[in-house]
Amino acid sequence: MYQRIAPDSQPDPLLPGYSFNAYLVAGLTPIIVDGPLDFFIDRPNGMKGYILNLTIKGQGQIFDGQDAFFCNPGDMLLFQPKESHYYGRSPNSDCWYHRWIYFRPRAYWADWLEWYSQTHKVGRMALPSEALQDEFEQLFISIEQTHQSGRRLSEELAMNLLERLLLRCMEEDPQSPQKIMDPRIIEACQYMTSNLSDDVRIEDIANHVCLSPSRLAHLFREQVGINMLRWREDQRVIRAKLLLQTTQESIASIGRIIGYDDQLYFSRVFRKRVGVSPSDFRRRNMELTTYPESAESL
Repeated sequence: MYQRIAPDSQPDPLLPGYSFNAYLVAGLTPIIVDGPLDFFIDRPNGMKGYILNLTIKGQGQIFDGQDAFFCNPGDMLLFQPKESHYYGRSPNSDCWYHRWIYFRPRAYWADWLEWYSQTHKVGRMALPSEALQDEFEQLFISIEQTHQSGRRLSEELAMNLLERLLLRCMEEDPQSPQKIMDPRIIEACQYMTSNLSDDVRIEDIANHVCLSPSRLAHLFREQVGINMLRWREDQRVIRAKLLLQTTQESIASIGRIIGYDDQLYFSRVFRKRVGVSPSDFRRRNMELTTYPESAESL
């Protein structure tokens, strides 16, 4: 059987009806033959975020017919946004246990999400040894536990662990590009992300990453493709959209959280980037919650 989108939202990501309006959600899906989770996920339009998947037991089937392929313990998959999903327990196996992370990436992760080996936009890599499989599974577990810990910065800490996991994927994939982003630029992005509400100067960021302001500005534009002020504004708008979708904070309060004390200026910036005002964006999102973007189990 397969499972399509269900209309009602509920809090368990393993069951139909869960809306993935978050930066990161992680878990374990234990599928056994004829069990309550033994169905094929069918998402013709994919999801807004990425899904990273690690098989730890049994065998899964991805796609159907001539496009079908199977994943075994140690196989990792990366599903890209808005691409078709169709997967479930392989008929050749009595179970399929897989750990997964749904996430919306930070902007500077782009190069790490272009896996060389792909089948219909699904990235694929295999971990060749039990030691590597154990290491990667532990990272999945740590990300899930950290995210659910309830600590003040649990989401940020989980995202940092996810960043490490993606870098380890790059490191262990023999076909991945050798060149990745300069670690000082990664650190600059992290610093700005952690201080979105502050008016951090380029001199402060340059001092933090041990570069001159001019060298940092040049290197940032070269590797990221836009200047630092534009990048920071993009991150502020991304955070604002998430807060509008997932909290009841006032527009003015959300503006202050992301670094805009002037609500009118925040609204102008948001409208320029998104095409609608913050209040219209929130209203439209509330209207769509009857049919959440991916109300399905993983």
